Amino acid sequence: MILRLALILLLSPAAPQEPPRSLARLDSQAEFDELARTAYEGRFTALPHVLFVIDRADLGRVYYVNSRRYAFHTEFVNANYLTLERGREFYERNYRSPDRRFLLGTIAYQARAGKFTFEFWEGDLVTAGLLRETYARLSASFFAPVYFKPNSARQEEAAAGAADVPRLSAAEMDRAEDYVPLNRARNLGVLRVIDRMTDETIIDRNEIVIFREPPLALTPLSGLITTAFATPLAHVNLLAKGWGIPNAYIRGADETYGPLVGKFVYFETRADGFALRPAAIPEVAEYGRRLAERSDLLTPRADLDDRRLTSLAEQRHADSVRFGAKSANLGEVFGAAHAGRVGGIRVPPGFGVPFFYYEQFVRENRLDEKIMGMLGEDRFNHDPVYRRTRLAGLRAEIQRGRLNAAFARAVAAKTRAMFGAKGVFARSSTNSEDLPEFSGAGLYTSVPNVRGERALLEAIKTVWASLWNYEAYEARESAGLNHAAVYPAVLIQEGMDADAAGVLVTTNPFDREDGAGVYINAKRGLGIRVVEGRRVPEQLIFHPATGAVRVLTRSGDDTMLKFDPRGGVREARAEAGRAVLTDTVVRRLARAALEIKQVFGGRDQDVEWLTVGDQIYVVQSRPYLEK
Repeated sequence: MILRLALILLLSPAAPQEPPRSLARLDSQAEFDELARTAYEGRFTALPHVLFVIDRADLGRVYYVNSRRYAFHTEFVNANYLTLERGREFYERNYRSPDRRFLLGTIAYQARAGKFTFEFWEGDLVTAGLLRETYARLSASFFAPVYFKPNSARQEEAAAGAADVPRLSAAEMDRAEDYVPLNRARNLGVLRVIDRMTDETIIDRNEIVIFREPPLALTPLSGLITTAFATPLAHVNLLAKGWGIPNAYIRGADETYGPLVGKFVYFETRADGFALRPAAIPEVAEYGRRLAERSDLLTPRADLDDRRLTSLAEQRHADSVRFGAKSANLGEVFGAAHAGRVGGIRVPPGFGVPFFYYEQFVRENRLDEKIMGMLGEDRFNHDPVYRRTRLAGLRAEIQRGRLNAAFARAVAAKTRAMFGAKGVFARSSTNSEDLPEFSGAGLYTSVPNVRGERALLEAIKTVWASLWNYEAYEARESAGLNHAAVYPAVLIQEGMDADAAGVLVTTNPFDREDGAGVYINAKRGLGIRVVEGRRVPEQLIFHPATGAVRVLTRSGDDTMLKFDPRGGVREARAEAGRAVLTDTVVRRLARAALEIKQVFGGRDQDVEWLTVGDQIYVVQSRPYLEK
């Protein structure tokens, strides 16, 4: 029997092995092909390529990345815990700084030249020294000679300072085309030319932009043109493809189409050519109709009749049409904890101010006509600098507005009865949050540790006014939300002077293949900085199957935020480097969060929590949308 079993195992076909996440060396064409993905299919030469990461903090270790699995360098370094930096901080440190930790680039096979090239994203400010270092590491670990391919004027200058690094000339690349479509689509928008992006540059979503220098990052826009040849591997080209907008390299577009700058134009990219011309009147009308239909399709529900100041104990998920998703979802968690469906946590008591009172305030202060006039103003819709100023003015008018006297008395009475003299949080909760494809996280303002009746009433107006934060307006517009149908509620909740606080996600956001992992970050004191992302927190992964806790980072912050007895928050000293959470608390947190996930039908949750002594409190649960 044993012999028969052995023969069966020997003769059975072996299960196919998954390609590795990365290799430290590529010793053959077969290994390159196993990791490579291909761009530029069709009319243009195919471009098989493999991302590489060189970790300068680990003696220059090279990672040839499985580029079918990871589309971006950040995905790879996060999923493999090389660093947990993301967003602008990661880009500034690793694409702009000469003293960077990582060298991030791509090796591609140039079929026309029959050679392998290595290149950097065109916005990368790589120096001659870093170029030499990259060439040395790749030459020692790649099976064929590699040649540098500059992608910008600055990289040409760096290459000139590293003459010992072989380059592939433009003639060998045969990049003679005047036009290369990078994403085939069509759209209308106002034509603009930008020399170089800065932190102050604002791009309107209705603009078609000609870039003389490739940007570091982009907000949504209507079309993208580069005048310097843009590699198909560039981040902005991947973004444009995701947005479905026309995107192309057009030699000399800034000069040829200069007379159209500031005008409404039609831009179409095709395999055999492109069109860039003034938009016809019927096209403009159709464009406006599509925008209107898009808003109608994304009009969030709101019940404006309910006037009750309702406690969290009486709210459930369905009440989001009256109190917004943040408050209603927290009411659902409150009920589940009280019923024993979620163990080991509490929800701080609170009550919701429904949408009705914002609508009443706007009407009684005659702001409704001003808002509608602003939203319909042509300059407001097409001039982002003007739009930012108008929104700031509207927020100031809301802050100066007079509250309904009966409403003010009712809020004061409810607050005294529920909290006495304790400090409270005035928290935003709108009907434009936690939607299927739009989380709205971090867009609106909450006010911590509010003390006194007068301060609370002002805090309510601050929360209402934040509906018109510039970032919130732009995010809603990009998502196609109808601004006139968005309403803010306010959650008045007991303030907890936390010993530790943070957020957790009921999956592993750094590694898609570790769906069972629970990611937790934590910091001493209040969790405001953790949510804002301004300080590095303690970061942990909990594995439910084994109960193991993996430490990714310890908090390096030597200060924490605590309640100020006079109201608001103050900074206090904290001990840096020491563990914020014990393994026992981590396990209690994670298990409670997984029970909350089941309360919401098994959908992964993004949970805000805090601790006071040994007690864990949950202060928010929203659906987790992968960024």
